[in-house]
Amino acid sequence: MTTDDLNDLSGIILDASIRVHKEMGPGLLESVYQQCLVKEFALRGVHVQTMVAIPLTYRGFTLDKDYVIDVLVENEVIIELKAVEFLLPVHEAQIISYLKLADKRLGCLINFNVPLLKDGFKRYVNKL
Repeated sequence: MTTDDLNDLSGIILDASIRVHKEMGPGLLESVYQQCLVKEFALRGVHVQTMVAIPLTYRGFTLDKDYVIDVLVENEVIIELKAVEFLLPVHEAQIISYLKLADKRLGCLINFNVPLLKDGFKRYVNKL
């Protein structure tokens, strides 16, 4: 996927997230936003997977632990969903780690518990 394709996909993700936020508002559980966002992507013909497991490897060994991506869009973009009062540095570290572990170039950290979704939407690029 080209950089332009990823940028276009990022725009679709932002637009879909804004639509869900306008429809549902802040204050709900993360799982509610995930279900609504998945439905919104389906209505737009965008392929997504939810709860995608990434195996933990340490020094070449696969351990009995998985990291779980909330939403993977078109097998290219990781979405980490939150419904929290404030995004913390640990949330940013989480999306950055997921990008590296899954070998993906683009991720979005979305906090739905904000008055305006644009204030809760952050995009991250993994410089592979």
